[in-house]
Amino acid sequence: MSDLVKRGKKQPTIREKATALTQSLAQKNYLGEIIALHQFVRDNIRYVRDIRGVETIHFPEQILSQEYGDCDDKAILLASLLESIGHPTRFVAVGFTVPDDYSHVFVDTKYGPGWMSLETTENVPAGWRPPGIVAALPWYN
Repeated sequence: MSDLVKRGKKQPTIREKATALTQSLAQKNYLGEIIALHQFVRDNIRYVRDIRGVETIHFPEQILSQEYGDCDDKAILLASLLESIGHPTRFVAVGFTVPDDYSHVFVDTKYGPGWMSLETTENVPAGWRPPGIVAALPWYN
């Protein structure tokens, strides 16, 4: 996934989308940028599960074009958009039942002194983290 972000953040369609979505904000409104990109992926990329029994992962520009994906697809797109305009990101794989059983992933972005969670599969604000996490594994882009 990180390799897809490293590639995707340099794609013109990804950077153009990120700048278009943040164009109306005041310069250096970094929190506004984070919120705008989070809301776009959360609200405009439909959550669709993978093919039954098959893990699929897509390039961010494909996710943007097809307008759907599962949690890892939405996370790849959001991280690519954020990284394309300078926001550091990491993925957080989480499990809710037993340690080392990861079933979901979301993006964190560096904001201020810490990391801000960005869940895109639920209608929740930036900063919200899923409840009941038993295991969390962050990895940096």
